[in-house]
Amino acid sequence: MTSALTWGMRAQAQGQRIGVLMLHGKSPGSPDDPNFRPFQQKFESLGWLALLPDMPWSRNRYLQGDLDQALEEVAGHVRALRSQGATQIVLLGHSMGVPIAMAHAARGGDVQALVGLAPGHVPLLYDTAPALSAVHDSIAEARDLVAAGKGEETQRFWDINQGRQQRLIMSARNYLSYFDPASDAEMSVTAPKLPPGLPVFIAVGEKDPLFKHIRSYFFDRLPDNPHKRYLEVAGGHLQTPAEAYDAYVAWITQAVQVPG
Repeated sequence: MTSALTWGMRAQAQGQRIGVLMLHGKSPGSPDDPNFRPFQQKFESLGWLALLPDMPWSRNRYLQGDLDQALEEVAGHVRALRSQGATQIVLLGHSMGVPIAMAHAARGGDVQALVGLAPGHVPLLYDTAPALSAVHDSIAEARDLVAAGKGEETQRFWDINQGRQQRLIMSARNYLSYFDPASDAEMSVTAPKLPPGLPVFIAVGEKDPLFKHIRSYFFDRLPDNPHKRYLEVAGGHLQTPAEAYDAYVAWITQAVQVPG
């Protein structure tokens, strides 16, 4: 990690500083996730700024509000990094943090590089894969409620996270903002909308349930640029942030260039 540390010192000498907004995974994910939290200190040891906030899809808030609210929170945390001196913003998401980071970028949000680790939350698959029919049925029910003018009423819906069904209590409108396959929470929808020059790094573990799908599902739909990278690593969904660490830190130092 000497090269990254050297890069960080040179960047700061030139008045440049990376700010990393870390977006944790879906419940039971949280800022306390032992598979994700340790990297905040690692980034700070490189001279980077790093924030790991509690987001609306955490175990503490699951799921609060709608996607628009979540993206407003992302933008607010980016502004906080800017106010602390960040000159280059990296969104680094794990699991559900990946589609949220992509939605932020697709809507023109402030970001200079995007790192996606073990991407998760896949509304299109929820709606079409027979094994995920519980969520498919909830999506259909939510659509019917919205069509009937009952979109703001609190209801019970299903989610599936890493093969485990989870109950959600929220309005049909808010549910669809996260689960409609046509929404900006769907990575295959936002991938082609990302800015053409945005560097994107995606890593997935060979034991991840989505291992065989990620490349065709959305990565190949991303705009091509010299800093677009796809990496397969050992381990599963929870191990990917650690397994890919050296690779994405080195990638960030190359993708986020310092003038001079």
